[in-house]
This record gives sequence, structure tokens and C-alpha cells, in this order.
Amino acid sequence: MGHSVSIFHRGSTRAHLPAESILGDRRDLAVLRPKADVVIDLILSSGAQAESLMAAFRGVAGRVVAASSIDVYCACGVLYGSEVGPLESVPLTEDSPLRTKLQTYPPAQVKMLQKVFGWIDDDYDKIPVERAILGDPELPGAVLRLPMIYGPGDHLRRFHSVLKRIDDGPPGDPV
Repeated sequence: MGHSVSIFHRGSTRAHLPAESILGDRRDLAVLRPKADVVIDLILSSGAQAESLMAAFRGVAGRVVAASSIDVYCACGVLYGSEVGPLESVPLTEDSPLRTKLQTYPPAQVKMLQKVFGWIDDDYDKIPVERAILGDPELPGAVLRLPMIYGPGDHLRRFHSVLKRIDDGPPGDPV
């Protein structure tokens, strides 16, 4: 449709897509400052990363779109015990209450996540990410809150124990 697409990624191999591939480290974006109408960032893990992204593209890009996650919701905090309150009705919406406490995950869990997802930094929290993306007065931003991934792409195997119990059948039931 006449658009030119560039993909900036940290990998060592080029994607086989009809797009320009730029390999690098996200910490170099401020130096590279690639021109873009829209920047889509799928792996911001902290407010500091989001602020750096906004600074790198302020005056260069027309908009930033960032992926967030359901862990910004108060319902997630209630699930993990960092927030008090009743269970939220589902489905959650953009208007559902957000967590009031930062750092949903304890440091030990963040360290475990870093082994699976190398892009997560020590200050992992999507609420400061959203604040930085949505709060920049010079560069418009949008946030997409994505659900948890489960299935073949879920490296954390979130539903493994549930599926295993279903697969095994009731206790004492011959297979």
C-alpha cells in the first residue's frame, strides 16, 4: 500500500519479511533516531525504557504504540496478593481499575522471568511504561493491553499443571 516498514530488533539474524531490518540494542535508539511515522514497541518492561523510547523518537516520529499487559489491572494485583479487594467482574475493560501498588512481582520472580525473557529489566512494571507512553506532551502515544499468552508460545507454561490434571483424568481412574 505504499508504506515503508522497518523492523528494529535485537536478534542476530534478519527476519525474512518485506521490510528493512535494523539490528541493534534498544539503548542505542537515541543515537540512531530512525525516522518513523509510527513506532510500535512490543517489549518495554519499565518506565525508564519507555522514557528512553519517547526521548529517542520525540520530534522524529508521529506516534508511539506500546504493548502492555493485563498485569496493570487491580484484578491482577488481587490475584497475586499485592492488592486487597474483591474479585473484578470479567471481562476486564479499559475502564477496569488499575493496581495502586507498583512492582507486582517480587525480585526473585523478576529474576526468573529474566531467564526466560532477556528484555525484562530489574524494574519490570507496565504501569510506569503506560504513564511514560501516554503522558508525553510532545509525542502522542497509545497502549495496547494484551492478555496472557498460553499454549505453544507460553514459555512460562502457565496452564501446564491444569492441562496435565485434565489429561491424567480423575485420581484413581484407569486410563
